[in-house]
Amino acid sequence: MTLDQFRPHVKVYFDPLVRFAIRCRLTPNVLTIAAFIASAAAGLLFYFRLELWAVIAVAINAFCDAMDGAVARETKSQSLRGDFLDHAVDRYADIFIITGIFASGLVIWPIGVLALTGVLMSSYLGTQAQAVGVGRYYGGVLGRADRLVLIMLAGIATIVYPLTIFSLNWLGWLLLLFGVFGHLTAFQRFAYVWRKME
Repeated sequence: MTLDQFRPHVKVYFDPLVRFAIRCRLTPNVLTIAAFIASAAAGLLFYFRLELWAVIAVAINAFCDAMDGAVARETKSQSLRGDFLDHAVDRYADIFIITGIFASGLVIWPIGVLALTGVLMSSYLGTQAQAVGVGRYYGGVLGRADRLVLIMLAGIATIVYPLTIFSLNWLGWLLLLFGVFGHLTAFQRFAYVWRKME
């Protein structure tokens, strides 16, 4: 269930935006920093219960996060520093957004912590695979693109159709899903890397 597999299919629609960004002299690092700022804004907006604006900020984060890599590839300006910055910003984005949701009281904190640890561990094991010589591995049931889209959908559902099932709203159920499937994804990645090191 990862949206990354659809990247080749949307490339034709994305390319004009990439070319426009290049004409505007937007570098990959500028777009990465923009993604960082948008994620911090999203966390604060969720905290202050401004869900509509939070969803918009998450969408900006997702857009800039997709654009930085695309611009780097198009301009052949990929670098270790850019890659390092991108991964650091992505982890902070996860922290800002998820913490903003449960710190606001929209979701109880144990579920928020479960979601946050699941997301961070799955992401960590994806890059740790490279550190042990296997190469990066982003397989599993829940990727970052999936999470961002689901947060936007749950945020919109919370605004348009507020609903509580077993004391959890849309965002509560979503973070529970993040926790369960995040740790499942982490386990899948761990098992894959472990087998590759034999």
